[in-house]
Amino acid sequence: MSGLFRDYLPENFYDEVFSTPGETRAHYHRVLESIGRLKPTDYAFRQQTADTAFIRQGVTFTVYGDTKGTERIFPFDLMPRLVTAAEWAKIEAGLIQRITALNLFLNDIYQSQKIITDGVIPAELVHSASHYRPEFRGMSVPHGIHIHVCGSDLVRDSDGQFYVLEDNARCPSGASYMLENRNAMKRTFPSLLQSVPVRPVDGYGQMLRETLAYLAPAAVLDPVIVVLTPGVFNSAYFEHSYLARQMGVPIVEGRDLIVRNHCVFMRTTYGLQQVHVIYRRIDDDFLDPLVFRKDSLLGVPGLVDAYRCGNVALANSIGTGVADDKAVYACVPKMIRYYLDQDPILPNVPTYLGVDPKDCTYILENLDKLVVKAVDESGGYGMLMGPSSTKQERAEFTNRIKANPRNYIAQPVLALSRHPVFTGDAFEGRHIDLRPYVLYGERVQVVPGGLTRVALRKGSLVVNSSQGGGSKDTWVLRDGVDISAPHFSDIV
Repeated sequence: MSGLFRDYLPENFYDEVFSTPGETRAHYHRVLESIGRLKPTDYAFRQQTADTAFIRQGVTFTVYGDTKGTERIFPFDLMPRLVTAAEWAKIEAGLIQRITALNLFLNDIYQSQKIITDGVIPAELVHSASHYRPEFRGMSVPHGIHIHVCGSDLVRDSDGQFYVLEDNARCPSGASYMLENRNAMKRTFPSLLQSVPVRPVDGYGQMLRETLAYLAPAAVLDPVIVVLTPGVFNSAYFEHSYLARQMGVPIVEGRDLIVRNHCVFMRTTYGLQQVHVIYRRIDDDFLDPLVFRKDSLLGVPGLVDAYRCGNVALANSIGTGVADDKAVYACVPKMIRYYLDQDPILPNVPTYLGVDPKDCTYILENLDKLVVKAVDESGGYGMLMGPSSTKQERAEFTNRIKANPRNYIAQPVLALSRHPVFTGDAFEGRHIDLRPYVLYGERVQVVPGGLTRVALRKGSLVVNSSQGGGSKDTWVLRDGVDISAPHFSDIV
C-alpha cells in the first residue's frame, strides 16, 4: 500500500477500495497509484481548494434550528467512489424494475386498488399513510406516470450485496451536489479523471428537461416548464435554482403563478405566459390552499383544478408520498412480484412493521439492537440507533411506538460499507451509501453516477448532511476497459 494509504485499515467491514489490508480492488488500482503518491500537505491543499470553490459558488444546504447558523457548505471529500460496470448494470436494472413497479402501484391505488382487493397489501397500510391522497382516487395522470424523478438510497452490507434502504418519490434532493462534485473533480484532478473511463453525469439537466417536456399536454409542441420553489429560505433552494439553470427554465414561487380558466400562467415583464409543466419542489400540503393547507402562502390557488383538467402537468404527481412511506416500502418486493411477475433484482433491507402486532413485540423487545425509524420522517430525523442509544432514549421510543405503532418501522443495524476519507493528514474509513437518480419520461433512465453520501463522523452510520454527513463524486466505469494496471504518468 502506497503513500497516503500506508496506514489505512479496512477493519471488519466491506471496504470499497481494499479487499484486505494492503490489497487494492482491481478497479481502484489507477486511482490509488495516483493519489497515493501525493504528500499529505499536497492532498490537503487540493481538498482546501475544492472547499473554497464550494464556498465561492454557494454550494450550500440549510439546517433548521441550529444555534451555529442555518446555512452550511456541503462537505465534499475528494477521494472518488468507483462502481464497476458490472455492479452498475445490476443497480440500473434493479432501479428500473423498482420505479416501474412503484408507478404501477400508484396507478392502482388511485384507481381500482386491485393489489388491495387481491390481498397482497392490507388496505389499512395504504389508507393510513400520511401522504395518501384519497381525494385523487379515479384521477388519471399524464402517460400513467406518477413518479418522474426518484432517488432511491442504496447501501452495501458486509456481504458486498447492495440493498435498497428507502425510496424518495416526492421531491428527492441532491442531484445538484452530484453535478457539482463532478465539476470539483474536473478542476482538482483533471488528468486522473481523463485517465479513468468514467461515464459522464453532466447530461442530467438535459435528461431532466426531456423528462418534464414529455408530460406536457399532447397539443403543446414547445412546452413552458418552470421549477416551483418555496423560496430562498428553503433548505434546498441552492438545488432548485441550480437545476433551473441546468435546464434553462425559469424558477418561480407561488406568487409568480396565477390560475385563470383552469390554466396556469406565469407573470412576466411581457404579460402572462401559460405554463404547461411544473417541476415542483413543494410538498403536497402547500401546493394549493384551496385544496390542502388553507394557510399556505407557498402554493398557487386553483393549481389542483388546472392539474385535474389536464392543462398543466406536475412532477412528481400529487400523492406519490405513499410510495416512500417507510412501512409501504417493506411491501415493494410484493409489488414487483404482483405487477411484474419477477423477483426483485435489488433486495430490501429486512423490515419490521410497528403496525404488525408480532413485529411490534419484537421491536419493543430488541430496541437496543435495531434501527427504529418514523415512517414519514427524512434527513436522519425521528430515528433511534439502538446499539448506541441510552436507556432513556429507548424508554422514550417505547412510549412513542406504543402510542402510534403505525408510525414506526425497525431494521437490523447494517454494517454499511466503508470508503477512505481524508481526515487532514491521512485516510480513515467512513461509512457510505449511494443515491442514484432515476428519471421516468418517455423511457426510464438512470443517471450513471449518483450522490455517494458519507458519514463523516468516525463510527457514525448516519450519512445525511443535516446530521453531519458529506458526499463524494461517484465514478461509474465504462464496460470493457481494463484499468487494473497502474498508470505511471503524472496524472494527478
